[in-house]
Amino acid sequence: RDATASEREVSEINSGIYAFALEGLFDAVRSIAAENAQREFYLPDLVAIYRQRGLGVETVTVSNPDEIRGINSRIELAAVSRIVRDEKTAELMASGVTIEDPATAYIDRGVSIGADTIVHPGVSLEGFTTIGEGCEIHSGVRIVDSQIGDRVTVFNHSVITNARLADDVRVGPFAHLRNETDVRAHARIGNFVELKKTVLGAGSKSMHLAYLGDATIGEKVNIGAGTITCNYDGTTKNQTVIGDGAFIGSDTQLVAPVKVGKGAYIGSGSTIREDVPSGALAVSAGKQRNIEGWVAEKKGRGQRVRG
Repeated sequence: RDATASEREVSEINSGIYAFALEGLFDAVRSIAAENAQREFYLPDLVAIYRQRGLGVETVTVSNPDEIRGINSRIELAAVSRIVRDEKTAELMASGVTIEDPATAYIDRGVSIGADTIVHPGVSLEGFTTIGEGCEIHSGVRIVDSQIGDRVTVFNHSVITNARLADDVRVGPFAHLRNETDVRAHARIGNFVELKKTVLGAGSKSMHLAYLGDATIGEKVNIGAGTITCNYDGTTKNQTVIGDGAFIGSDTQLVAPVKVGKGAYIGSGSTIREDVPSGALAVSAGKQRNIEGWVAEKKGRGQRVRG
């Protein structure tokens, strides 16, 4: 209502975005008068006030209207977020990254991905994650603030947060790596394995159902299924150290603080509370006892044998 004829011919709009130096701002705001048909105080009047006072005023012209879209609801926030993600996926694909379904890929602006990497549908890459060349990230994977080397494969539904993976590592499916975990080259981490604040040496592997926390594991170590580091004593997180070439049998509990030497073997089902020397075999499971004829005797007494 207050615009003049010449003002109505201007094809530009005011986005409503201002940046002020604090010095002199509040004094200028107090000078705004409601001298208009609406009897309202117009913030754009500050431009004229600043010019009258000889203060610097600059304008910024934006060619892409999406950059100044207003966000006043969750619906509008989602729409603008979609625009930003679409720009990011287009940029990555132009640089040689294969994103199979851009509509379902959630990739933050701070993420970088090397050429010839494949991102499958439903992947979430967040924060300042970096992924090298020739990798493959399968569906359902979430990676946050992590560094991934070249030729790394992350299988379905794995979660990697604040971790580092060197070249040629394989992870998952359903693995969880977090809290400064460092996985060295050619290491393998399988399904339902969790690593927390752990170094897994080059060529080492933990393929099934394990928890490795606050551990330093050397090169070419085999971690059997069901192995756990008992790292918490109720007060303190304690360290487990496993030397190069060690073999940890299935269902082993390593009660930290504890060290397993180079090339040592741990028998399946053992609970290790003391250090194991290099090249030694540690076995703590009780000796197996077979009771011959026990089943027939029990049935003879009319008792049910549950199988």
